[in-house]
Amino acid sequence: MPLLELKNITRYFKSGQVRTEVLKGIDLTVEKGDFLSIMGPSGSGKSTLLNIIGCLDRPSSGSYYLVERQVEKLGDGKLAEIRNQFIGFVFQGFHLLDDLNAQENVELPLIYRGIGSKERRKSAMEALEAVGLSHRRKHRPFQLSGGEKQRVAIARALAGNPEMILADEPTGALDSKNGQNIMDIFTKLNEERGITIVQVTHEEHIAKQSHRILHLFDGEVANEGEIEESIR
Repeated sequence: MPLLELKNITRYFKSGQVRTEVLKGIDLTVEKGDFLSIMGPSGSGKSTLLNIIGCLDRPSSGSYYLVERQVEKLGDGKLAEIRNQFIGFVFQGFHLLDDLNAQENVELPLIYRGIGSKERRKSAMEALEAVGLSHRRKHRPFQLSGGEKQRVAIARALAGNPEMILADEPTGALDSKNGQNIMDIFTKLNEERGITIVQVTHEEHIAKQSHRILHLFDGEVANEGEIEESIR
């Protein structure tokens, strides 16, 4: 069975009498250990699709199966539980808390799981070590570069041992060197730990480092293809 499967997913928003169609009948299958990039012009539905995959939003119609469980009709509490247990999130804007240091930011989602302080610290340190930032664990976000902030964000996603990491423009706010550092981390996590990664990006050279690319246009799948091993 695939890790996730979307069947005929639609999403629309209504404002008064105006109905805006954002996603129009999306079918998508992602196997465990896959590395997928979602591309498309602004307004094509990329982030909306990622939000549905991450159980942050619900489709207007269609079916969504995650780890063999149909999830689109579950209550908010169950969706929050699924997000916490199976998914790590990485955003373009980092979303770190300014009054917490790097280690405390990484520990934060583990608190919601009810994990004790000793185990939280151990998991946070292992995650920071995995992204090469254990030596910066006591630094607050304002003391970190953009690339370091994103690596802390990846460590935070990683600390909960997720089956899947969802990343929305993870390199969009970074220069080319730091952006490549982030992709090197993602590739290592995917290849060595088997973590499934789904990322939204507008950068073709970033997308080509994944296993395959899904192109969206006006809320529909324009095309999908695998990346040849030789050009990754």
